[in-house]
Amino acid sequence: MTARSLIIEETPLVLYCLRRADDALILGHRLSEWCGHGPTLEEDMALSNMGLDLLGQARSLYSYAADVEGRGATEDGYAYLREERQYRNLLLAEQPNGDFAQTIARQFFYAAFADLFWRAMTSSADDTLAAIACKSEKEMAYHLRHSAEWVIRLGDGTGESHARMQAAVAAMWSFTGEMFAMDDAERELIEQGKAIDLGPLRDGWRATVSDVLRTATLDMPASSWMQQGGRAGRHGEYLGHILAELQHLQRSYPGAAW
Repeated sequence: MTARSLIIEETPLVLYCLRRADDALILGHRLSEWCGHGPTLEEDMALSNMGLDLLGQARSLYSYAADVEGRGATEDGYAYLREERQYRNLLLAEQPNGDFAQTIARQFFYAAFADLFWRAMTSSADDTLAAIACKSEKEMAYHLRHSAEWVIRLGDGTGESHARMQAAVAAMWSFTGEMFAMDDAERELIEQGKAIDLGPLRDGWRATVSDVLRTATLDMPASSWMQQGGRAGRHGEYLGHILAELQHLQRSYPGAAW
């Protein structure tokens, strides 16, 4: 017996919550894969703690989405009982860890965006989203500081670390444009004051990224071509592998409880 997948009524607000929750869940899962494999004990703990921060954000957003949808869904249901096309996370979040430099590049690009995003969302007209934002912004400020320090340390380090960090920046770059994509559902929430216009965040994000890369003696990629699809549920091969592991217990033993 396997658990049945959820059927979700994706109203604009539910979809908005799921997109941000999925970002946090999938990226948090990626960071959890470093547990016991970090380059140092301190960094092993740091990556695990950042993964826990993201998991906490996902839980808050899934719980709110369940309340808004009002059809009996739970945070566990959203996390474990959806099909791959129902996940709306950024393609950036699901990219493989690769070496340590690639993990750091992925985390830095996301954190530089999420720090700005959650700070702006503290002024949301939706009180619950504003409260989630107040907590999340503090966490993402640390994620940004931590990952930026590693970008600089690796970029301005040895010849080997510089080359690896430059390659990681290039590998992750084409997934960053999707962070600023908006559709009609989000524009409806922007008009209501519940969501924020992502366009104005782009300049701040580029300024932060440019400053850190310059300090790290790394080149900003010149390509303007960007990958798209995650927000619409179109993913690469990697998400399927993540979900096979993430959902195994609930799919195999529906309703399992400890």
